[in-house]
Amino acid sequence: MAFSKPDETKNVLHKADSRGKTENEWLVSEKTFSFGDYYDPERIQFGALRVLNDDTLEAEKGFGVHPHDNMEIISIPLEGSLEHEDSLGNKLVIKSGEIQVMSAGTGVMHSEFSKSDEELGKFLQIWIYPRKRNVSPRYDQITLDPAKSKNRFQQILSPNADDEGVWIYQDAWFHLGNFENTTETQYQIRKKENGVYAFIIKGSAEIDGQKLEERDGLGVQDISELKIKTTSENTEILLMEVPMEIN
Repeated sequence: MAFSKPDETKNVLHKADSRGKTENEWLVSEKTFSFGDYYDPERIQFGALRVLNDDTLEAEKGFGVHPHDNMEIISIPLEGSLEHEDSLGNKLVIKSGEIQVMSAGTGVMHSEFSKSDEELGKFLQIWIYPRKRNVSPRYDQITLDPAKSKNRFQQILSPNADDEGVWIYQDAWFHLGNFENTTETQYQIRKKENGVYAFIIKGSAEIDGQKLEERDGLGVQDISELKIKTTSENTEILLMEVPMEIN
């Protein structure tokens, strides 16, 4: 598998209201990249980052059993809880403050539903192209320590099983931070030639000189560090560092 950089410019800005949207009686899905019935040839992926869906499920509703293969799938619940069941024998609930990862590898079937009979289930669904194909499928989830993301970035995903957070079959690093207003920080690129996609979960910030509001996304490449300054209280930012090319 090989693909080239989706955009040769330094920055790729995706405003929240420019995302694709699927809406029915049980789902609202806002899609940063082309997925399902949303297609934009200019928004296929950012390097190895293939899918970033911002999903809201009605109570007790969700996605029935469906297949995946050769993809690293990460779920980050934002509100409520989700029940996950798969062909590996896992039947677990994930909730806000946790992160779930599934390496689909040679193939896996799974389903996910909003667990509550009253609350909506809100979560980010993220797909990353793996560097290694046809691995044995695997599943993991962890509870995050919110103290580690207070006014700084907490690592929540990496390529190393012995490192902090969950791990995947890709040279990717995810960091999550919760910041007070006017907090200034920076992020150092972990691997040369990787890019970083920043997603504002809530609040607002200025990243690499670009002003971003809630649910805006910014992809940046050809840098060694990313400068960040929050511009509102309770700003939550997800940074996804990924390879820009895979062979």
